[in-house]
Amino acid sequence: MELNREKIGYIEGIGSIFFNLVLFFFKYWAGIVSGSIALIADAWHTLSDSISSIVVIAGIKISVRKPTKKHPFGFGRVEQIAALFVAFILGIVAYEILRESIERYMSNQTTNYGNIAIVVTIISIVVKELMAQFSFWAFRKTNYVTLRADAWHHRSDALSSVVVLVGIFLRPYFWWIDSVLGILISFMLFYTVYDIARDAIERLIGLELPQSLIDEVKRIAANHHNGDLLLHHFHIHNYGQHQELTFHMKIQDCTTVYNAHEIATNIEKQIMKELNVESTIHIEPLNKSKPNCN
Repeated sequence: MELNREKIGYIEGIGSIFFNLVLFFFKYWAGIVSGSIALIADAWHTLSDSISSIVVIAGIKISVRKPTKKHPFGFGRVEQIAALFVAFILGIVAYEILRESIERYMSNQTTNYGNIAIVVTIISIVVKELMAQFSFWAFRKTNYVTLRADAWHHRSDALSSVVVLVGIFLRPYFWWIDSVLGILISFMLFYTVYDIARDAIERLIGLELPQSLIDEVKRIAANHHNGDLLLHHFHIHNYGQHQELTFHMKIQDCTTVYNAHEIATNIEKQIMKELNVESTIHIEPLNKSKPNCN
């Protein structure tokens, strides 16, 4: 049985919480044993993934609620708000890692890694990349923007673990490697914050219609009316998975109100059927001058 969008989102969120908590325990333990700020920072990064996954589940739960009288366009934009919250959490983690790494470098603190740190770090890289791949797959299946944010959160955690692993092997040659790697991880996280926040904000503000969607709408209109139709002035409003499309349509000057309404209604219904987009068409005369319809 094929899973629906909501179930896929819940599976991704619950799975992320479970595996992140397990990884956090082992990475934090390995960091304490080895005294590695980079490994401890990596552990907190993993724990922040669990928090973001909770936000993902909450965002999906709210966003799929049906429209109400007070909120007639639904709650889809909660997805973007949830993604911003994920970015905010990740930003706090990045700042704390940067601050502590600089303090350790300034105080000349070093780290003695052990085999347990190597094993835990390698396991973390493999598991987190698998989680990222699953989250990207879930995003492609559902188009939930929060799942994309969660996927990049997993990917950044895997990359930060790669950096830690490199530091483990370079430790005999550079006493400061752990602190510097902690700083690098923080900058990686800051970039992830920027990428997630930028995407969410752009969606909230509103994006230009893709030309492919305009072409599809024009094709549908042409297939449902043989006369001259001039479509222009396209605008789209995104509410998560619900989209409201408005555009103007110029029609022959002497077309009756009834016939114009029929043409517009048929095109709107077909757009919903083929593209799953709610559309509203504003009718205009083909020519600006007053027509002689006698």
